[in-house]
Amino acid sequence: MTAKADLLASIRAELRARLERLSNAARDAHAAATDAGSKAESKYDTRNLEASYLAKGQARQVEEIAEQVRIFETWAPPAFEIDAPIDAGALVEVDQEGETVFFLLAPAAGGLTLPHLDGEVTLLTPESPLYQKLVGLQVGDSGVAPEMTVTEVC
Repeated sequence: MTAKADLLASIRAELRARLERLSNAARDAHAAATDAGSKAESKYDTRNLEASYLAKGQARQVEEIAEQVRIFETWAPPAFEIDAPIDAGALVEVDQEGETVFFLLAPAAGGLTLPHLDGEVTLLTPESPLYQKLVGLQVGDSGVAPEMTVTEVC
């Protein structure tokens, strides 16, 4: 398996695990919101209302992560030649002040950070300013910031 294939497997596993944990939490919050014991004891008792807001928020997060899982189940990023310009799907290695940093230009799950090789990889989505700055750069370019140089693209 290539480094990118291993990385995709890790992303899928992490998103599935997050979906499972959040689904369980959402079920618990829904149960608390609908439990007879959470009825208001006075007009100032907001436990039921708070539990309801929590359940709605967690249900929304479950939907978002479920969508991310669906995206990554079918996403197959292209392979890049070492001298190719960076574009969607690229796994980018940069040297940032002597430290190697990895970014994956992904369609979803922006901000997710996972172990990769001897460091970590951070997923960037098109909404990210860093994603936008990386697109079009090539190995050796330092167009992102003076202290950040692209060292590999795959």
